[in-house]
Amino acid sequence: MFSPSFCPQCGCQDLKSQLPPGDTHERLMCRGCGYIHYLNPKIITGCIIEQDGKYLLCQRAIAPRPGTWTLPAGFMEGGETTEQAALREVWEESGVRAEILSPYSIFSVPTISEVYIIFRAVALEITGQFGPETLACQFFAPQDIPWDSIYYPAIRQILERYIEERQAGVYGLYTGNDDTGKIHFIR
Repeated sequence: MFSPSFCPQCGCQDLKSQLPPGDTHERLMCRGCGYIHYLNPKIITGCIIEQDGKYLLCQRAIAPRPGTWTLPAGFMEGGETTEQAALREVWEESGVRAEILSPYSIFSVPTISEVYIIFRAVALEITGQFGPETLACQFFAPQDIPWDSIYYPAIRQILERYIEERQAGVYGLYTGNDDTGKIHFIR
């Protein structure tokens, strides 16, 4: 995770990791002005979009792991809701305008300080145009999904569970984390 070399408030170069008074975690603090620099997790949002029993996947054109496949998803920007961020990422990465139906999965990857929020959505418009972060985007039938080329194990788990639930006609909301590789049903 990025740590600044200079204090963003006063420009001082005297930054030190320490426990601020009343805090529970060490933080990068400026010894000049007392500014506390918080290194909080990044939020990634995206959607599972199904059409005619097929699921939308995007092939990555950029690092990390170009050439692998994933759900259309990406980093949330300041000033966005999670829903707005997910729909923007779907549009940018796949050229699909979508509508969110419901939240589907929330999982944490504490080793890289990321939180993923995945929604169920439907396609409203498919343009066939996609942004520079994508090599290709395609709807796959479950048996045709390039499972061994899915970018991230948690994305694969979410997609596998979603397909099972789709066949059963019942959807849950799942939480979990990357440390255990499990996604838990919330009742």
